[in-house]
Amino acid sequence: MKRFFLYCSILVTLMAGIVVTAQPPNVIIVMTDDQGYPELSVHGNPILQTPNLDRLHGQSLRLVDYHVSPMCTPTRGQLLTGMDAARNGAVNVSSGRALLRPENPTMANYFGDAGYSTGVFGKWHLGANYPYRPQDRGFQESVWYPSSSIPSVPAYWGNDYFDDVYMHNGKEKQFKGYCADVFFNEAKRFIRESVQKKKPFLCYLATNTPHGPFWPKDEDRKAIAEVLADPKFDHLNGGLKNRLSLYLGMIRNIDWNMGKLMKFLDDEGLADDTILIFETDNGSLLGPQYFNAGMRGKKTEIWEGGHRVPCFIRWPKGGLGKPRAVGGLTQVQDVLPTLLDLCQIKPRKKTAFDGMSLAPILKGKTKVSEDRILVINYSRMPGFSNYPSPHSQTQMRADQAAVLWKRWRLLEARELYDLASDPLQKQNVIGKHPEVVAKMRKRLYSWWDGVKHLANEEQRAAIIGTEHENPTKLSATEWLDVFVDQQGQIRRGVLKNGYWLIDVARAGEYEIELRRWPKEADGTISGTLPDGSGTALPINQAMLFMSGHNHLKISEKKSYQFEGLTKTVNPKDKGVTFTMTLKKGPTALHTWFKGRDGIMLSAYYVYVTRK
Repeated sequence: MKRFFLYCSILVTLMAGIVVTAQPPNVIIVMTDDQGYPELSVHGNPILQTPNLDRLHGQSLRLVDYHVSPMCTPTRGQLLTGMDAARNGAVNVSSGRALLRPENPTMANYFGDAGYSTGVFGKWHLGANYPYRPQDRGFQESVWYPSSSIPSVPAYWGNDYFDDVYMHNGKEKQFKGYCADVFFNEAKRFIRESVQKKKPFLCYLATNTPHGPFWPKDEDRKAIAEVLADPKFDHLNGGLKNRLSLYLGMIRNIDWNMGKLMKFLDDEGLADDTILIFETDNGSLLGPQYFNAGMRGKKTEIWEGGHRVPCFIRWPKGGLGKPRAVGGLTQVQDVLPTLLDLCQIKPRKKTAFDGMSLAPILKGKTKVSEDRILVINYSRMPGFSNYPSPHSQTQMRADQAAVLWKRWRLLEARELYDLASDPLQKQNVIGKHPEVVAKMRKRLYSWWDGVKHLANEEQRAAIIGTEHENPTKLSATEWLDVFVDQQGQIRRGVLKNGYWLIDVARAGEYEIELRRWPKEADGTISGTLPDGSGTALPINQAMLFMSGHNHLKISEKKSYQFEGLTKTVNPKDKGVTFTMTLKKGPTALHTWFKGRDGIMLSAYYVYVTRK
């Protein structure tokens, strides 16, 4: 009798269309960098052919009104937490505001707790130091670089996309091959190892390409250049053609790698039980200059082209129905709660996601509500400021947002566009639809009331003196509200000053080494690099001050005197080291290099070692 009822139960389940799997589904999320909605041939790109991504498009549910932040870091933080950038802390790409709050669980935490192997491969861009690194945020396996691009300030010096040094589980390691190829290959290695362990896996594969600098493989550059040689593209100038051959060449490589990944899943018998998601992190970089799929705007802009991107979801045995377009406003914050539902993972603690689960929508049980209103907001770059300011452009404001509702777009709370009649957003119709404006503004300011206490809260760039990271390498990228993010800025010797907010985990003696160049670059403070590149600066003095630490005895102090520590910089010095006894707790670390001709800048790199 028990067997009969069990049989009937199974039969009813199958008749209801519910899929029962032996183990939870695997998950792969591929996120490319600066590839916009236009950079797919299935979306009409006139130059680029993406046969593998087009095939995935045809096999997937496509979120056709899907939105992210117009900048890299906010999107990535939102993906991993399901929370708006204003709440999770990662609101900017640098300037000490690209740090994902440690108290917020990530996707890797949820999946790891549920028994998954978790791995990240490629771009991280959510903090370079403890407690912000991938291994601190739930990823058991990681091959990554820290910031906006592979040759960014915190990354290994001199990386050029080929045979580069990345971080592998907390240690520097050189890899052979082209950057995107390495990340895809390492992801496949991780997948094989997870299968061997008989564990489901979460694989987050975040390519650096096609973000600048534009360094494609030569075969991909040539292929795009040959297409652009056709007379029908004579309306494009030579400079743009060259940039496109580099930019689209990198996307051609992504498409090739996606084809290899999809074949790998087929060959390994994993395709049917793997949720494969493909999306990009913001709008196109070059779209408006050649083809923008009928949209206005690009990366960093709040026009539609800055934040509407492709999102394909494939799960053949997941009960999602036939491949199709899925309408309704959706956002990157929806991905995490959706995956938790699809994988039947129950978080240990109830989490207030800003996104919603799309699982019922993907399964065809319901549709996205037409009353859904989304708010897109992020921190702006601090411009050319060479000093930190509490009134910097990095401060988030309610009136910087894009508000989305059905066909309407309210920008900066002062311009309204109707995408149905005006997809290029040229006609501001705010005076014609007061009821629409009122509804969207109400949502904007209620949202802001819920996040404003967190939106501009400063975070500590690192916790020093722990067993997790010693020494700690601090870089200028984490100077609060000052932008120094590219190694080219270091080479030029930009005269900028900034400071790090840090926490001292343990009181004790510390060595603090100030450097202009990172250790692996091996340059002198006042000179060039060993190969003669870079700009020499007439630096002859190094200075250090830490807030809350009195470095001079009262009897030694004089009026208007600098109270920190000072040392002479000699021509052959590569670094200047100060030894200090630090108290436990929060502090601010200030440094200066001074020299002739009024030269003054902060140390771009500081190595802190607890003795």
